[in-house]
Amino acid sequence: MNRTLVPLALVPLLALAACGTDTGTVSPVSGAPASTAPADPATGAPATPSAAAPAGLRPPTSTKEIEVARTTVAPPIVTGARFAEHKGFDRVVIDLDGEVPGYSARWVPKLVQDGSGDPIDVSGGAYLQLTMTPAAAHTEAGTPTWTGGPIFQARLGNVRNVVRTGDFEAVVGVGVVLERKAAFRVLEQKSPNRLVVDIAH
Repeated sequence: MNRTLVPLALVPLLALAACGTDTGTVSPVSGAPASTAPADPATGAPATPSAAAPAGLRPPTSTKEIEVARTTVAPPIVTGARFAEHKGFDRVVIDLDGEVPGYSARWVPKLVQDGSGDPIDVSGGAYLQLTMTPAAAHTEAGTPTWTGGPIFQARLGNVRNVVRTGDFEAVVGVGVVLERKAAFRVLEQKSPNRLVVDIAH
């Protein structure tokens, strides 16, 4: 049975929707279609959808790093991230407005801020860095489209934190802080577009 968390205010919610668009926060929830979801008690806005996974999906089995090169007509906008725990693995969903960009997922010794290289004050047993390019987490006017953070507490089976590591020169970085190094996979999903990272417990 999935363990569910809630948006940043950490106020319990009723069961909510399957993966879809997001308001720019991190919100691990699951359940009914978005059209029937109650309002978020913290903000009054419609509750954000879930990081649900198909029933029976097995945990990932490989720790191999991934790189996918891709060009897009326009850099997609990262609007938020969600996470949830499932049987045997944790799921992190990166919501996109636009095409799915190129991306890489690599093991790193620590998380650092893109651009400056300054270390990010999080501790874990392993760090998985997801880098998307071309991509942005702000509008043309410079307004952030993924708000809050940059460190979001997850406290799942293996994932401790999800971290926005940067939004710099058409590159958006997302770090995943883990209790331990484990197998993972990256999936591309459509309607709406999003990247999904599953990490074994």
